Amino acid sequence: MTEQVFTNARIVLEDLVVHGSLQIRDGLIADVSEGSVVSGEDLEGDYLIPGLVELHTDHLEQHYSPRAGVRWNTTAAIQAHDAQIATSGITTVFDCLRMGADEDGGFPRGEMRAMADAIQAAEKQGRLRSEHLLHLRCEVSADNVLEHFADFETDPFVRLVSLMDHAPGQRQFQTMDQYIYYYKKKRGLSDEAFDAFCAKRIGESQRNSTPHRTAISKVCRERGITIASHDDATLAHVGEAIENGVRLAEFPTSFDAAKASHEAGMSVLMGAPNIVRGKSHSGNIAARDLAERGVLDVLSSDYVPLSLLHAPFVLADEMDGISLAAALAMVTANPARTVGLDDRGRIAVGLRADLVRVHRVDGVPVVRATWRQGRRVA
Repeated sequence: MTEQVFTNARIVLEDLVVHGSLQIRDGLIADVSEGSVVSGEDLEGDYLIPGLVELHTDHLEQHYSPRAGVRWNTTAAIQAHDAQIATSGITTVFDCLRMGADEDGGFPRGEMRAMADAIQAAEKQGRLRSEHLLHLRCEVSADNVLEHFADFETDPFVRLVSLMDHAPGQRQFQTMDQYIYYYKKKRGLSDEAFDAFCAKRIGESQRNSTPHRTAISKVCRERGITIASHDDATLAHVGEAIENGVRLAEFPTSFDAAKASHEAGMSVLMGAPNIVRGKSHSGNIAARDLAERGVLDVLSSDYVPLSLLHAPFVLADEMDGISLAAALAMVTANPARTVGLDDRGRIAVGLRADLVRVHRVDGVPVVRATWRQGRRVA
């Protein structure tokens, strides 16, 4: 039996912050008490919070494909990603893998399966600090998305699947101004090439989106995998999500869609970078607006790992009516519950000792230590 005691800590529970001590026994939280004890590791008044739970991050791709046409060593990319995740206080991470591709983008069939195999091999070899699960981002408009998805039909690490359609006129790209920036200006396409590109994407969406959404969501319900919608903009989109059994509404692009999703019992997820910056990078609704109106449930780091820890402090500092405990629940308890991980995400007796020591006087918080199941990993 192994035991650890932390004392003189500001312990962040799900609904309040207490000054006290915490005991770990065999990787689980054994006791939480107010006040200090004589013996134990003195946390010097730092915050002790649950390990962060990250449901949506594209960060692994940045290490694996750091430049256009470049593929880095898979294991090295995973380790670099994992190290930054753990030192950002994230103890459970859902690595996003893209399903569905063609010559214009994405990864060919087999490449994401190889990445998943490498992640699991790295875990078995003791290379990883955080726990890695899989989030399959399914581009339902793509002709080959079902083939890519089939490569994961027996993988128990798949715990989250999102249904996406990035065709022009759809969801995130309801206005052509946004689409022109992302797919014409950034790629340097001529008018003729861009028109052909749009026509191809619209045709694929009209042909594939509905049957692919239906097929993938059916498999997920049968396997008990959490389903996420992506970039819902209208009440019709939310109705479709309800019909498909969606539990997580990722990045709704309008207040009406976010409110309807929240009222339907879905967890509404927005990007932590959106909170830190004060606005969406793609010109859609600001996450702070949703938080202020009480329809924001979960944050994700998306493309900046440390933002997942930074954003809750910004919310607590700058928004009336949002406590630090409530803000941190958006990156701990709420995401854990959404995907059925009831053994983590909160500081409570009997749960996993996934913990983070956070120092903050003002400004950006600093991770001083991260523990996964009682073992220090960063």
